[in-house]
Amino acid sequence: MFVVKTEPNFLSGCERDELLKIVRDGLEEHRVARRANAILLLDGGMGFVEVAKVLFLDDSTVRLWRSAYRKGGVDNLIMFDLKGGQCALSAEQIEELRVWATNTLPGSTGEVGAFVKARLSVDYGRSGLIKLMGRIGFVWRAPEAIPAKTDAKAQAAFIERHDNLRNHLGPDETIVYADAVHPTHQVQYAGQWQPRDQRCAIPANSGRKRLNLHGAIDLETGMTRIVEVTMVDAISTIALFEALERAYPAMRRIHVFLDNARYHKAAIVREWLARPNCRIVPHFVPPYCPHLNPIERLWGVMHKHITRNMRYETIGEFADAVLTFLREEVPRRFGEFASTITDNFRVIDPKEFRIVA
Repeated sequence: MFVVKTEPNFLSGCERDELLKIVRDGLEEHRVARRANAILLLDGGMGFVEVAKVLFLDDSTVRLWRSAYRKGGVDNLIMFDLKGGQCALSAEQIEELRVWATNTLPGSTGEVGAFVKARLSVDYGRSGLIKLMGRIGFVWRAPEAIPAKTDAKAQAAFIERHDNLRNHLGPDETIVYADAVHPTHQVQYAGQWQPRDQRCAIPANSGRKRLNLHGAIDLETGMTRIVEVTMVDAISTIALFEALERAYPAMRRIHVFLDNARYHKAAIVREWLARPNCRIVPHFVPPYCPHLNPIERLWGVMHKHITRNMRYETIGEFADAVLTFLREEVPRRFGEFASTITDNFRVIDPKEFRIVA
């Protein structure tokens, strides 16, 4: 059992002499010497936390060394790396922790530590708790976002139709994926490696102005068509369709995949599509399935390269950066982005997930 408290003067004279010899031997491996030093400090009356502070360690490490020494003496200290850290909990306690963590899904190592200390009478440091959770099969990650009302069968049917269309395209047909996006003139703050002794900051923009863009992307070439509009609506939908027809003068059919926004199905859009010789053929992805429209991934790439930890003094500078990236950089660098902006679709079935909220 892991030792929570230790009493001073637990070493015999011979044991103390043996440890002192290790500490004073300049040829002894440094790691072994530190372990011996920790045991001597504990014997001298220091607590686990005090010893950890003196040796610049985590107190859970000191506790493990004390437990290893108690069970096997100096030989255990020397062989500690080869044997690996010894778990402070019994098999029954490990299972109790696993059941509790599975039911609770703790949100922090502090929460885990509080449970282990209160319920199992063991006091771990943060690094020890991280190793402990890994040992029982847990990883730290955020829950995945899934559509709340999606239909798995509808997704599978859509993917089959989409793949069949792509695999049987005529030489005078092409496919594009369209959507609207509204980038806001604000910094998207994201984590980054920073010097420990420096506090880094990015000034926030005072306004909340945003762009209204209606766009499409061709996954074969990386070509984009981005229309900047005052409002995303049926009129901007028609403007995008007209831009696509101009972009593909040799194509008899331009298959456009869209979401189910009301303006994509407005009466004036249907009238425009019904014109003689109209070359736009709309296809609608299933409701609540943004993962089935690759242009959503384009918007993510845009934010990563343009808004994440990037500040633009004016809305004009921001608009120039966004539009230049989408209209020029993406087609030119599409080989770099193609593995992210793909039509490699998959069915997301809520039944395959544990819903936690």
